[in-house]
Amino acid sequence: MKITVCIGSSCHIKGSRQVVESFQSLIKQNNLGDKVELGGTFCLGQCQQGVCVSVDGEFHSVSPETAEEFFLKEIQEKV
Repeated sequence: MKITVCIGSSCHIKGSRQVVESFQSLIKQNNLGDKVELGGTFCLGQCQQGVCVSVDGEFHSVSPETAEEFFLKEIQEKV
């Protein structure tokens, strides 16, 4: 599974660094390093939507506050 988090200026202001750190921690805690690839990009074209996250090409809007819930629902359950 490939997760890409926008780290462009708009998403950075909205907390993309915290989202990335949450995902890194959750990947490690759940021993998913061999199943989940986490990367960054500079723009997913949805700047108004918050921190933009793509999971296997599917767009999602995530915030630092919803990152853990999103991970559990959209990533951990599907790996």
